[in-house]
Amino acid sequence: MIKALLVAGTRPNFIKIAPLYRAFEQHPELSPVLVHTGQHYDEVMSEVFFRQLKLPEPDIYLSSGSGSHAEQTARVMKELEPVLIDLQPDVVVVVGDVNSTLAAALTSKKLHIPVAHIEAGLRSFDRRMPEEINRLATDAISDFLFVTEPTAIENLHHEGHSDDHIFFCGNVMIDSLRRFEDLARSVEQRKKYGMEAGGYVLVTAHRPEMVDQPDLLILFMKSLFRIAEKYPVVFPVHPRTRSRISDAGLDKELESTEKLYLVDPLGYFEFLSLITDAGLVLTDSGGVQEETTVLGVPCATIRENTERPCTIESGTNELVALNPDVLFDAVERALSGKWKKGSLPELWDGNAATRVAEKLALALRGA
Repeated sequence: MIKALLVAGTRPNFIKIAPLYRAFEQHPELSPVLVHTGQHYDEVMSEVFFRQLKLPEPDIYLSSGSGSHAEQTARVMKELEPVLIDLQPDVVVVVGDVNSTLAAALTSKKLHIPVAHIEAGLRSFDRRMPEEINRLATDAISDFLFVTEPTAIENLHHEGHSDDHIFFCGNVMIDSLRRFEDLARSVEQRKKYGMEAGGYVLVTAHRPEMVDQPDLLILFMKSLFRIAEKYPVVFPVHPRTRSRISDAGLDKELESTEKLYLVDPLGYFEFLSLITDAGLVLTDSGGVQEETTVLGVPCATIRENTERPCTIESGTNELVALNPDVLFDAVERALSGKWKKGSLPELWDGNAATRVAEKLALALRGA
């Protein structure tokens, strides 16, 4: 049996790891070992996702916790190293672009353990983003690169990677979405806030360049206040972001804006339910761009770039500037039915994890 260590640390990681764990468990040659780095560690950020995604208790639980990028990355490396020495896995599988991804890849390679990177080759070409550095560094040292869209293959070729270790298998995050889509729809989370399907705006914002710069955060919130004068807006917000909003002196305006709902972070089903029924999703997230594309929901990404271009080229995503007029126009277009209609990207069919398991087992047999 091939012992495969699956490493996850954050909410997006858990959504991607869940179908991989099931596919590896069902494969006759793969034996999965689940490692939780503890990068996201509380009930709302971690436990509820394991429960809803039907993931087992992690075989190994590290305690990286929060901290600066350097502290978090170093802590994962320090705690993971003895685990790898003890278990001697045949391959370490990392997903996405968070600090746990890079830390696990670095630690494994220094112990001469092969690394498989799921969601390789995505590039924003903006090295101010910490996720871009994690992506570049992880891909540079990975042995097996599993990509979600054709442009990722082009990026990897440009960086000198050869086809013999690049595998186009689709998007494992969409595997989770398809598995739980009906269950999420049945939640009807919008009813908790008295909103009609297709008649509200869902907001996510978590990137430091958005929430940690007071001027940009104020501009962003002022845009939401304007939108909420006409349309309901629901914004699941992390406690740290809520604190930043308070520090910016926006509490009184929040209290007087009736249609703007700042709510606590949500579980996977609850959040997916809100995406499904939204008239428009305003986001700075990567994964949300993919989920909206598959669900056919209009998405406006408040960034200058995206590492997921297929969501724009064939999906429902559009890049928009952080400008109150631009954002309000996006809402008007979407809720009046004037947004573009997207199509499903290639191999985003809910079977990506099975293909990853088959390709990885075959590649390891030939190694």
